[in-house]
Amino acid sequence: HVQLAESGGGVVQAGGSLRLSCAASGLTGSNYHMGWFRHAPRQVREFVAAIRWSSGITYYADSVNGRFTISRGNARDTVVLQMNNLKPEDAAVYFCAADSRTAAALAIMTRNRYPYWGQGTQVTVSS
Repeated sequence: HVQLAESGGGVVQAGGSLRLSCAASGLTGSNYHMGWFRHAPRQVREFVAAIRWSSGITYYADSVNGRFTISRGNARDTVVLQMNNLKPEDAAVYFCAADSRTAAALAIMTRNRYPYWGQGTQVTVSS
């Protein structure tokens, strides 16, 4: 049984930074990947970043590339999203997701691909 738990959301001023963490349990093998998606009011849930666990290869949405960094955390099966230079348009509920199947790059950036989701953590950016 896979469970994901996010932490680290909060309120920050534009230009500031936040660090989100996601602790996973129940994932088996090493060919899985984990991602972050976000859901703002009146928007669809969109891809933010993802990482292939075994290789460390990362993927980013154009809107966050160069500002956000996804990485494997120090704790086992933990993924971290470091968000720098936050903008008001980054405000959303951020969700951690995981998929234990191998996948092509395009699939890794597709929300419908992921069977496992966390409950989400709110990020608010004030201007």
